[in-house]
Amino acid sequence: MKKLVIAGGTGFLGQVLARHFTRKNWQVIILTRDPHPPTFVGQPLNWNGETLGSWTAALEGAHAIVNLCGKSVDCRYHPSNRKQILDSRIAPTRVLAQAIQKLERPPAVWLNAASATIYRHSLETPMDENHGELGDGFSVDICRAWEAAFFEDNLTQTRRVALRTSMVLGHGKNSVYPILARIARCGMGGKLGSGEQMVSWIHEADFARAVEFAIDDEEISGTLNVTAPAPLRNSVFMRAIRGAVRIPFGLPHYRPMLEVAAWLLRTETELTLKSRFAVPAKLLKRRFVFYYPFVDEALGDLARNRPLGLAPLGPQIAHNFKP
Repeated sequence: MKKLVIAGGTGFLGQVLARHFTRKNWQVIILTRDPHPPTFVGQPLNWNGETLGSWTAALEGAHAIVNLCGKSVDCRYHPSNRKQILDSRIAPTRVLAQAIQKLERPPAVWLNAASATIYRHSLETPMDENHGELGDGFSVDICRAWEAAFFEDNLTQTRRVALRTSMVLGHGKNSVYPILARIARCGMGGKLGSGEQMVSWIHEADFARAVEFAIDDEEISGTLNVTAPAPLRNSVFMRAIRGAVRIPFGLPHYRPMLEVAAWLLRTETELTLKSRFAVPAKLLKRRFVFYYPFVDEALGDLARNRPLGLAPLGPQIAHNFKP
């Protein structure tokens, strides 16, 4: 039985991976700061994300580590939140590197969360791992620092992959899809701003499969765009959301409205107005096959099927593993 350790694995993406690999008969261990975590898939193991401790023993002999730690960027970018966003990404990444350096049997591969928002605002030019142009501003600075911390140590026995992930469409905690579906059902699912900004996205099933693919393919290293091959304009994306929930119309949200809404909801308009035009060049070159390459198929599947996050595998599956 292969062992997978997921740091920060109690959230949406962590549980997508935990369910996927559990069904593959992997041993899944979740590193969590919560001493009394709620029920979820995987065996919880307490750590603080900052210092070495007894948790490091769980990494011994692991086939793969996935680090998803990081405070949500869905907040106002005031100084306190900016510091927490940065620290919550850098500290866990560095302490995992320290732990791996001390192991007798280090993991074969370490995959670290990153973000497709590292690329510049682009309306016409697709951004891949080899030729993509990095942007500027607070969010990009966070992404740069995050990746720099990930690659700064010399880990000769562990292959490393930075997952430049786009918006992941799925059901569950902190997923954007249920929010967009609710907005569309209320008749408010029109374009955001000009609607010209590009949207890169990926279905949750393909996200999990892409992570597994990157674990198995030893030729994949460095940065990896984890996104579907068909990004599209925001106006088209929102129309697809309306189609999935069978609502024929949607009121548009112009920039002044979004600025007010962002202030009221304590978030930032960048999350909806920045054009993210990332494409998965490495995955396509390695002949990864997407189950959901087009957004209509992805949204149709999500609209038809029961949310995975509401379908627990049961305690006998979720908690019977030993590190």
